[in-house]
Amino acid sequence: MPVVVVESPAKAKTINKYLGADYTVLASYGHVRDLPPKDGSVDTEHDFDMKWEVASDSKKHVKAIADALAEDNALILATDPDREGEAISWHLQEALTKRKSIKKDTPVSRVTFNAITKDAVQEAMAKPRQVDMPLVEAYLARRALDYLVGFNLSPVLWRKLPGAKSAGRVQSVCLRLIVEREMEIEAFHAREYWSVKALLATPRGQDYEARLTRLAGKKLDKFDIENETQAELAVQAITSRDLSVKTVEAKPASRNPSAPFMTSTLQQEASRKFGMGARQAMSVAQRLYEAGHITYMRTDGIDMAPEAVHAARDAIKDRFGDEYVPKSPRMYKNKAKNAQEAHECIRPTDMTRDAAALKLMDADQRKLYDLIWKRTLACQMEGARLERTTVTVGSQDDQVELRASGQVLLFDGFLRVYEEGRDDAETDDNDKRLPQIAQGDRADKRSVTPEQHFTQPPPRYTEATLVKRMEELGIGRPSTYASIVTTIQDREYVRKDKNRLIPEDKGRLVIAFLQNYFRKYIGYDFTAGLEDELDQVSAGDADYKAVLNRFWRDFSAAIAETSDLRITEVLEKINEVLEPHLFPPNEDGTDPRLCPHCGAGRLSMRTARSGGAFIGCSNYPECRYTRAFGPPGAEDNGAIPPDGKLLGEDAGDEIRVFKGRFGPYVQRGAVTEENKKPPRQSVPKDWPAEELELDRALMLLSLPRAIGPHPEDGVMVWANIGRYGPYLKHAESTSHRGGTNANLESLDEVFTVGMNRAVQLLAEKVASRGGRGAAAKTLRALGEHPDAGGPVNIMEGKYGPYVKWEKINATLPKDVEPEALTMAQALELIEAKAAKKGTRRKAAPKKAAAKKTPAKKTPAKKATSKKPAAR
Repeated sequence: MPVVVVESPAKAKTINKYLGADYTVLASYGHVRDLPPKDGSVDTEHDFDMKWEVASDSKKHVKAIADALAEDNALILATDPDREGEAISWHLQEALTKRKSIKKDTPVSRVTFNAITKDAVQEAMAKPRQVDMPLVEAYLARRALDYLVGFNLSPVLWRKLPGAKSAGRVQSVCLRLIVEREMEIEAFHAREYWSVKALLATPRGQDYEARLTRLAGKKLDKFDIENETQAELAVQAITSRDLSVKTVEAKPASRNPSAPFMTSTLQQEASRKFGMGARQAMSVAQRLYEAGHITYMRTDGIDMAPEAVHAARDAIKDRFGDEYVPKSPRMYKNKAKNAQEAHECIRPTDMTRDAAALKLMDADQRKLYDLIWKRTLACQMEGARLERTTVTVGSQDDQVELRASGQVLLFDGFLRVYEEGRDDAETDDNDKRLPQIAQGDRADKRSVTPEQHFTQPPPRYTEATLVKRMEELGIGRPSTYASIVTTIQDREYVRKDKNRLIPEDKGRLVIAFLQNYFRKYIGYDFTAGLEDELDQVSAGDADYKAVLNRFWRDFSAAIAETSDLRITEVLEKINEVLEPHLFPPNEDGTDPRLCPHCGAGRLSMRTARSGGAFIGCSNYPECRYTRAFGPPGAEDNGAIPPDGKLLGEDAGDEIRVFKGRFGPYVQRGAVTEENKKPPRQSVPKDWPAEELELDRALMLLSLPRAIGPHPEDGVMVWANIGRYGPYLKHAESTSHRGGTNANLESLDEVFTVGMNRAVQLLAEKVASRGGRGAAAKTLRALGEHPDAGGPVNIMEGKYGPYVKWEKINATLPKDVEPEALTMAQALELIEAKAAKKGTRRKAAPKKAAAKKTPAKKTPAKKATSKKPAAR
């Protein structure tokens, strides 16, 4: 009974269904080995020898496979049919050989299938092969390159650029795209232009719209009408002349369907239509593949298997009729440079089953499958047939000419099933339908309207358009798109706002640093060229160690050149590089770097401890002027600079809102030697920190709010905002571990809830969990501790009554009634419990005082020893 190994348990379950009881199908749960994150994992001194470790989480999975091989001495590696899948198979074979689970007589074979269907799996099992070593070597080269860049470049960033987290071979190039796009937007100057439209009518009274295209006998370009005065003159030229139809031209047109999905186009369309990120789209597609519903989802290929083409044509005929099936199948040619990545397109495994027929429970799977199914059917359907009409309207003297255009859909074809989304809203006059118009008809003027326009900056990237641009530049591959786009967001170099990618300060700084000191390695052509070399390795046309050697020779020299750089030198260089962006020339010719607050200091970029950047004055701390990172005026008025946004003053204290590591917070006063921890309170997500005002900040700083003592036991009831939202707490303090917590419905309730409502919510919470978490009831108060102070009480506990003093709880003996216990007996119980816990420190005041003296001396000694280090 051979042992078959795949990546995931879901895939194992589906395959096991087709192979039956004659095979043992196990999951490796992804990669089983990786390079340990430490120096020397890739040994550049010894021919790039790589030291692999089995991940701790993977040891049990490797053991399970080894145990199965002990009983069945045959191994079939059935991981995914791409470079990563080949690498997992190789790692498994190496790891199992190392632990002697694979013996000399153990047959090891490799099978791949593009879809997890019964036919595909059985066909693959009939055609076993060995692990494809050129493909594995391409993986080894890629993994070594990523390690060498990340492990050597990231520490340079940590040392030279506070707040930077990491740099990567491809992620940094991807980040550069986003940063450069943002700088294009900030440098953009809108240009004004005008157009003129006329609402015209046919002799039968039907309206249509036409656009001015010729004025004074000259064809108009986009910017020919520059201002309102010229636009009004154009309007006057139209209104003062009689118009008639000069020409009517109708032409047939057609629209053909898009090619079926490959990885990048699926990610783009899922983003456009559903707002799915690249990682989410691939995760959903992975589950559909493992369930046997679609073909493999990491591919550069757009061709379709002949049997799938015929199945699609049959499904189209059955659902829509013969007229929707073209005479011959549509053929799509692969554009992929790397044949190893060019598997079949992403398509359903069964063309007859739409999303409803599959009865998928998960909404995301249902939406994505529906998208793939429709795109696949559409790509084999007849094109849409249209008629496009262009009407030219002009004056008798040929001084004025207008054009109207429209189209009529004659046959919907593939549009009946699917229409590709657009990245940005576009308007097309051709989409309008025109009334019946004949040459020579009079064109009556209903209205003539000038319209003002401004050129627009290039749009920020979405995940979809970023993947598209990476694909155009040859950066990354289907198996890496999602992880690259996700990594730069996880590193907080980029944030996503309304599906658009915006670079953070630290992302801009990293790119400024890399462009200055490692320009070659974030070059688009260099990165794409390296990808081509790796493709040659996978095709068996290049030696991967030669590729590594060429790269490391130059890269290690570039790393060495940065070893003597000082942080101040780096920041000044970045100031210099970004000066045109951060300090553009003033219109009045004054120095753009002169501090507008003190008039003497010089503005420069500074880094905050949190990792952000801001513009500050060189006269700090005398001058505390700051502004957000970026050109003056480009920042949002509500933007929060790294040293906080001043909201106002209260009782002589400045109240500021900050962006912290764990989110925005408000703070009373500044951090000083005397006040190292000023009062702070997190700003809830429902209150945008940029819009926060002083009154709300003071409300937050007043928390926790004491509602009052609980009427039943006298223990305080508090209202506060915590990690999971607004809540009530019934305990001695909000920091007390015990007590009862109950959620509040809204933030406003934190500041308004009264005792009656609080008691009700707390009671409901206790009742909902059977009394667990209720505050312990005091049975009897014995009075103050005679030696150390503090109340000594007898409490009602889950396991019987106990004596409580400060943090010591001592259970009463079973033969002692709470009513009969004396203070002396209680102190004995407390002393015995304290001895067990090793907390006898408060037995007598004298002992406590004796211990305080050396405690005071110790910090003094530490302080003196720290002074030289502080210098």
